[in-house]
Amino acid sequence: MKIVRHIAAVQLDGEVGLVPTMGALHDGHRSLFRAARSENDVVVASLFVNAAQFDEQADLAAYPRDEERDAAIAESEGVDVLFAPEPAEMYPPGFATWVDVEEAGDEGRSRPGHFRGVATVCVKLFNIVRPRRAYFGQKDAQQAAVLKRVVGDLNLPVEIRVLPTVRDDDGLALSSRNARLSADERARALALPRALHGAIGTADPVAAAAAGLRDLDPDYVEVVDLGDARVLAAAVRVGDTRLIDNVVLEGALS
Repeated sequence: MKIVRHIAAVQLDGEVGLVPTMGALHDGHRSLFRAARSENDVVVASLFVNAAQFDEQADLAAYPRDEERDAAIAESEGVDVLFAPEPAEMYPPGFATWVDVEEAGDEGRSRPGHFRGVATVCVKLFNIVRPRRAYFGQKDAQQAAVLKRVVGDLNLPVEIRVLPTVRDDDGLALSSRNARLSADERARALALPRALHGAIGTADPVAAAAAGLRDLDPDYVEVVDLGDARVLAAAVRVGDTRLIDNVVLEGALS
């Protein structure tokens, strides 16, 4: 696996699959790498903690960073190129162009500026890497919906692939944030997947999930349209940790 730090050094041949990441890799990322490996000639993973998408500086400061570990995981899953730029490479002095997406749902309203940062860095990555396909996890369903809109609105020649959420044995969706949970907080956090799964098939899934989450005071519960599927999504805070999750209500991910 080749590690590349400069945009000018990204030179690729064949159909490319891109897996954008901010590191802190886990089995959810492994599933994306494997899908990209099976569907493309070349697999590129980005490793870049994008400060522009953090609405809380404390959250940015607490984000785990271990490039050696992440690189080893990426290489073990067949990634060909790890693009790991410094912040100044992606946002050089004088940078002043942003991709601002309207109608970003309740997640966007809960985190002002978040999807502006996500959309901007992903469009930059699409232009740098020129992938045929880009891979994202279902856990970040609102992010996938925003990026599908960006790709469609801006006529970008990349397919957004959304793969099912990978969960721990207790049902909690894998996330770098899970490491911040104490044992008691983790036990409380399990109300999130239980409430979402319990709402499937009910007359009013939003109301049913909200009722199951009342002890966690959710930021929101909403239905998100991913085109091929509709998912029920929610965000909660457990202690100082904000968690998101969702389940498919109808359709199938693609």
